[in-house]
Amino acid sequence: MSAASLRRVVTEIIWPRRWVLLLGLGLIVANRLTGLVLPGASKYLVDDVLGGNNTALLGPLLLAVGGAVLAQSVSSFLLTRLLSVQAQHLISVLRARVQRHLLRLPVAFFDNNQTGALVSRVMTDAEGVRNLVGTGLVHLVGGALTMAVVLVLLLRISVPMTLYTFLPLALFGAASGRAFGLIRPIFRQRGAINAEVTGRLTEAMAGIRVIKGFHAEPQEERVFGAGVERIFANVRKSLTATSLVTSGGTLVMGLSAVLIMGVGGSLILRGAMTVGDFVSFSLYLGFMVAPIVQMSRIGTEITEAFAGLDRIEEVMARHPEGNEPERTVSLPRVDGTIRFEHVSFSYEEGEPVLHDVCLEAPADTMTALVGSSGSGKTTIAGLAASFLVPDSGTVSIDGRDLATVHLDSFRRHLGVVLQDEFLFAGTIRENILFARPGASEEDLAQAVRAAHVIEFSQRLEFGLDTMIGERGVKLSGGQRQRVALARAILADPRVLILDEATSSLDNESEAFIQESLAQLMKGRTTLVIAHRLSTIRRADQILVVEGGRIVERGRHDELIAAAGRYQRLYEYQARI
Repeated sequence: MSAASLRRVVTEIIWPRRWVLLLGLGLIVANRLTGLVLPGASKYLVDDVLGGNNTALLGPLLLAVGGAVLAQSVSSFLLTRLLSVQAQHLISVLRARVQRHLLRLPVAFFDNNQTGALVSRVMTDAEGVRNLVGTGLVHLVGGALTMAVVLVLLLRISVPMTLYTFLPLALFGAASGRAFGLIRPIFRQRGAINAEVTGRLTEAMAGIRVIKGFHAEPQEERVFGAGVERIFANVRKSLTATSLVTSGGTLVMGLSAVLIMGVGGSLILRGAMTVGDFVSFSLYLGFMVAPIVQMSRIGTEITEAFAGLDRIEEVMARHPEGNEPERTVSLPRVDGTIRFEHVSFSYEEGEPVLHDVCLEAPADTMTALVGSSGSGKTTIAGLAASFLVPDSGTVSIDGRDLATVHLDSFRRHLGVVLQDEFLFAGTIRENILFARPGASEEDLAQAVRAAHVIEFSQRLEFGLDTMIGERGVKLSGGQRQRVALARAILADPRVLILDEATSSLDNESEAFIQESLAQLMKGRTTLVIAHRLSTIRRADQILVVEGGRIVERGRHDELIAAAGRYQRLYEYQARI
């Protein structure tokens, strides 16, 4: 993790919870200190009670050990309860924060990233932070403090034995630190692979009809299987590395035991150490080795947490749209005049999609964009909706450059109906109210009638409260389009963008919807992307887009009389 990322972890995650962590640290210190009572009491049990026949000391020793055990169990419960809850709360806060940031990123970011991969960033990568605020970090600090206290106690019992046993422990600690540095990239890679495989799985679930329609189940099984194998290979690599660390801890414990037996036995035979000291030293050494082994496991978890935070940081470092310093203009009201002045745009550098486009859509008028597929119509609509930012030139609303306008103040006056309209899993009512959650029942009923949703909803058992499935799969294409139109009608926008909003309707439904659209478009600036030219004959102006340029403009009758590209498109559609 970079110094900036580490500083962010400290300032934004650890420091705001410092009092909880300090309380947890106090509990872990109490827990570890009470744990040292037993090895300390064992010396007096062996040397004084058993060796010196001092039976009067047995009762106080038992009370001290019993009290220490009780205090240890209570502090352990409080520690886990306090920090585990705090860690889960942090995960929730972090997930909400990342999701909030994602929603404010430009549309282009989502065009270039898999949905499943972004979901993995929000849900999976945030999980690891529990070890930064949970028991992991506190146990790491507590283990270090325990080792320091135990080291002093060991030196008081026997300096030679301590030095002999401390050498392998120091070597193991250094090796573990090096190992964690090597393991961390493996965890980072695992997060990336997980996100990729999750993204593919999400796409497969969403496109299940296409998969079944082309009998592509075996192909998807192979693709997903290959992804799972990549995850397994990564896990195998990390397990090998962490197993080496754990096995190293076991080896250290074994070597320490051998050294204790050899050196301690020699000291007892020479009378330089009592049996009680030897037993006490052995137990204290267990308290020295156990934190090291535990720290190796916790170190792995914290390394994984930092790897996840690195991936989250990659998303959080993206600049959200609308926060640019030049956006200083708020629009309390919008008349709706849209103007493009010498606008050029490209999705990929060196591959322009629009070339020097100039147009004006006056307030309260309907402007239609027609042209062949890939000509740039949708890009023009995206720029007008502020989903995209021009490479050069100016897109303005009511004479205000959109690049200087607070996006929220503009988009609250914007309504969009797309050709492949997106509906959420839920009820018809919830999807329509999505535009205005606080709308009255009367406003909802008017939108339902205007979009002719009522014609099919009345035939459903639960009416507007019918569940429509993911992306509205339980509705027909025409029904989904009507729900989308009702949502736009309820939003009551000043600027309306329709991307072939009647493409999924049968002829009868289209006749009804065209009537509703005529009412919807009154008093609004409407930008229509049309493939059915018969639906835009009443447009105030028609712009013919080809190759990223506006090659013709005018009303329907004027363009027909000009006998140009529009007339050829119109006559071709009339024949079919």
